Amino acid sequence: MEHTHPVRRATPADAELVAEMLDAFNGEFETPSPGPEVLAGRLKGLLAGDDLVALLTGEPATGLAVLSFRVSAWYDGPVVNLDELYVRPGLRGRRYGHALLTAACELARERGAETFEINVDGEDVDARRFYEAHGFTNTEPGAAEPMFYYYRDLV
Repeated sequence: MEHTHPVRRATPADAELVAEMLDAFNGEFETPSPGPEVLAGRLKGLLAGDDLVALLTGEPATGLAVLSFRVSAWYDGPVVNLDELYVRPGLRGRRYGHALLTAACELARERGAETFEINVDGEDVDARRFYEAHGFTNTEPGAAEPMFYYYRDLV
């Protein structure tokens, strides 16, 4: 039985909620966070623009997707990166993540994106399985080896 969960775009008024959820997500995985107050301050301005979009599902909010849109010389439209996809513990497995990812892909298409990127920790087998079940891959057509994501802190 397919369950449909409505998804809505977060507004600047949702900045504290989005910040709390992002902080909880990082806390769950023992990843550093600047804290919900700092995040909320950043999000108030970001959510008013179009470069960063947060999607929410559930009432009260159960799940969150954060998308970044950027220009690229390789595509006519923006490149979309799924920065975060979070469903509160205890509510996972109820297709909230599916609803968020589906809505995120639809929004990306509506905005003219030709590609949608996701970074996943190698050991996060559940997330990798989830994204692969939704048609995402980590190998380019014709390539035998997976792609890698590299980063370096600049501060």
